[in-house]
Amino acid sequence: MDADKAICGREPDSQYVELAVEVFAMLADATRVRIILALRDGELPVNRLAELVDKSPASVSQHLAKMRLGRIVTTRQEGTRVYYRLENEHARQLVSDAIFQAEHTLGGTPRHHHPQGAEDK
Repeated sequence: MDADKAICGREPDSQYVELAVEVFAMLADATRVRIILALRDGELPVNRLAELVDKSPASVSQHLAKMRLGRIVTTRQEGTRVYYRLENEHARQLVSDAIFQAEHTLGGTPRHHHPQGAEDK
Protein backbone atom coordinates (compact mmCIF):
# COMPACT_ATOMS: atom_id res chain seq x y z
CA MET A 1 0.00 0.00 0.00
CA ASP A 2 2.73 2.47 0.93
CA ALA A 3 4.61 1.38 -2.18
CA ASP A 4 1.87 2.99 -4.25
CA LYS A 5 2.48 6.40 -2.64
CA ALA A 6 4.67 8.80 -4.58
CA ILE A 7 7.50 10.21 -2.50
CA CYS A 8 7.10 13.96 -2.11
CA GLY A 9 10.32 15.86 -1.63
CA ARG A 10 8.52 18.84 -0.15
CA GLU A 11 7.41 17.22 3.11
CA PRO A 12 9.23 18.25 6.31
CA ASP A 13 10.52 14.72 6.83
CA SER A 14 11.70 14.32 3.24
CA GLN A 15 15.05 12.73 2.52
CA TYR A 16 15.72 15.69 0.21
CA VAL A 17 15.85 18.31 2.97
CA GLU A 18 19.55 17.78 3.65
CA LEU A 19 20.31 17.85 -0.07
CA ALA A 20 18.38 21.11 -0.38
CA VAL A 21 20.53 22.55 2.43
CA GLU A 22 23.62 21.56 0.43
CA VAL A 23 22.23 23.41 -2.60
CA PHE A 24 21.66 26.52 -0.49
CA ALA A 25 25.19 26.21 0.92
CA MET A 26 26.56 26.00 -2.63
CA LEU A 27 24.67 29.17 -3.55
CA ALA A 28 25.66 31.04 -0.36
CA ASP A 29 28.47 32.85 -2.15
CA ALA A 30 28.14 36.19 -3.96
CA THR A 31 30.46 35.16 -6.80
CA ARG A 32 28.43 32.02 -7.47
CA VAL A 33 25.18 33.97 -7.43
CA ARG A 34 26.71 36.43 -9.90
CA ILE A 35 27.86 33.54 -12.12
CA ILE A 36 24.33 32.12 -12.16
CA LEU A 37 22.92 35.54 -13.05
CA ALA A 38 25.49 35.86 -15.84
CA LEU A 39 24.55 32.42 -17.20
CA ARG A 40 20.78 32.88 -17.04
CA ASP A 41 20.57 33.75 -20.75
CA GLY A 42 22.98 31.14 -22.09
CA GLU A 43 26.49 29.77 -22.08
CA LEU A 44 29.70 31.71 -21.64
CA PRO A 45 33.44 30.98 -21.46
CA VAL A 46 35.40 31.51 -18.23
CA ASN A 47 37.10 34.73 -19.38
CA ARG A 48 33.78 36.39 -20.20
CA LEU A 49 32.27 35.22 -16.91
CA ALA A 50 35.31 36.61 -15.08
CA GLU A 51 34.73 40.00 -16.72
CA LEU A 52 31.03 39.99 -15.86
CA VAL A 53 31.53 39.08 -12.19
CA ASP A 54 34.70 41.20 -11.82
CA LYS A 55 36.88 38.33 -10.59
CA SER A 56 40.00 36.68 -11.96
CA PRO A 57 39.56 33.79 -14.41
CA ALA A 58 41.36 31.51 -11.92
CA SER A 59 38.90 32.39 -9.17
CA VAL A 60 35.89 31.94 -11.46
CA SER A 61 37.29 28.58 -12.63
CA GLN A 62 37.47 27.38 -9.02
CA HIS A 63 33.87 28.40 -8.39
CA LEU A 64 32.74 26.77 -11.63
CA ALA A 65 34.52 23.53 -10.69
CA LYS A 66 32.56 23.37 -7.42
CA MET A 67 29.33 24.30 -9.19
CA ARG A 68 29.98 21.58 -11.73
CA LEU A 69 30.45 19.00 -8.97
CA GLY A 70 27.18 20.22 -7.47
CA ARG A 71 25.52 19.79 -10.86
CA ILE A 72 24.57 23.44 -11.07
CA VAL A 73 26.55 24.06 -14.26
CA THR A 74 27.64 21.89 -17.15
CA THR A 75 30.17 22.40 -19.93
CA ARG A 76 30.62 22.19 -23.64
CA GLN A 77 34.03 22.27 -25.27
CA GLU A 78 34.68 23.92 -28.61
CA GLY A 79 38.32 23.57 -29.61
CA THR A 80 40.36 24.78 -26.67
CA ARG A 81 37.56 26.90 -25.24
CA VAL A 82 35.16 25.59 -22.59
CA TYR A 83 31.67 27.06 -22.35
CA TYR A 84 29.62 26.90 -19.17
CA ARG A 85 25.85 26.88 -18.90
CA LEU A 86 23.31 26.19 -16.19
CA GLU A 87 22.49 22.50 -15.84
CA ASN A 88 18.76 23.30 -15.56
CA GLU A 89 16.43 26.18 -14.78
CA HIS A 90 16.21 25.56 -11.04
CA ALA A 91 19.40 27.36 -9.94
CA ARG A 92 18.37 30.37 -12.04
CA GLN A 93 14.93 30.33 -10.40
CA LEU A 94 16.37 29.95 -6.89
CA VAL A 95 18.65 32.95 -7.42
CA SER A 96 15.84 35.01 -8.95
CA ASP A 97 13.57 34.19 -6.02
CA ALA A 98 16.34 35.06 -3.54
CA ILE A 99 16.85 38.42 -5.27
CA PHE A 100 13.09 39.05 -5.14
CA GLN A 101 13.04 38.12 -1.44
CA ALA A 102 15.96 40.50 -0.86
CA GLU A 103 13.97 43.29 -2.53
CA HIS A 104 11.20 42.73 0.04
CA THR A 105 13.63 43.42 2.88
CA LEU A 106 14.04 47.01 1.69
CA GLY A 107 10.41 47.87 2.41
CA GLY A 108 7.89 49.45 0.10
CA THR A 109 6.72 47.74 -3.07
CA PRO A 110 9.53 45.68 -4.57
CA ARG A 111 10.51 46.35 -8.16
CA HIS A 112 9.39 42.91 -9.30
CA HIS A 113 5.81 43.80 -8.23
CA HIS A 114 5.74 46.82 -10.54
CA PRO A 115 4.53 46.28 -14.13
CA GLN A 116 7.95 47.23 -15.57
CA GLY A 117 9.66 44.99 -12.96
CA ALA A 118 7.61 42.04 -14.19
CA GLU A 119 9.64 42.12 -17.39
CA ASP A 120 12.80 41.33 -15.37
CA LYS A 121 11.45 37.96 -14.25
